[in-house]
Amino acid sequence: MNTLFGGIVLALGALLKFGCDRQGNPIQEFGLDKLAKGVSSEADVRMVMGQPDTVWEEEDGSRALQYPKGPEGVRTWEFIIDKSGKLKDYRQLLSPETFARIKPGMSRDEVRRVLGKPRTVQQYKLKNEEAWDWRYLEGTTERFFNVHFDMSTGKVTQTSSMDALNH
Repeated sequence: MNTLFGGIVLALGALLKFGCDRQGNPIQEFGLDKLAKGVSSEADVRMVMGQPDTVWEEEDGSRALQYPKGPEGVRTWEFIIDKSGKLKDYRQLLSPETFARIKPGMSRDEVRRVLGKPRTVQQYKLKNEEAWDWRYLEGTTERFFNVHFDMSTGKVTQTSSMDALNH
């Protein structure tokens, strides 16, 4: 029995070790430790992350590559590629700071640009409402962030969030 328990502990320790970067810090997404801002190219990002779900062309010549990890994932990554083709920055979009940018009156396209592809889209015709949701982590708790649209205008009416366990 002690040998079995020791083997399980050893296996879990190995799994945890491989979930860390060279400095022992947890890796937020497999492969991010292979990318360097100002050095890595768009091709490097695509090699590590795969084909982006959405590519946004910016007025300054830069590009934003979005990688939603849903429907059951809790992250949407965005990689900013500068006009010379180098990785300028990357960020996790599903955060309280990003959610706070969603305001009543925004269009569906504006919301999609800020948060990436939603996990689900539900229509409630009797309420004239469409609701989009994203699964995210708040600490260690999985939650849903919801954006509610008026179906007639396509504009945000409100946002809400709830624990994923209650859904």
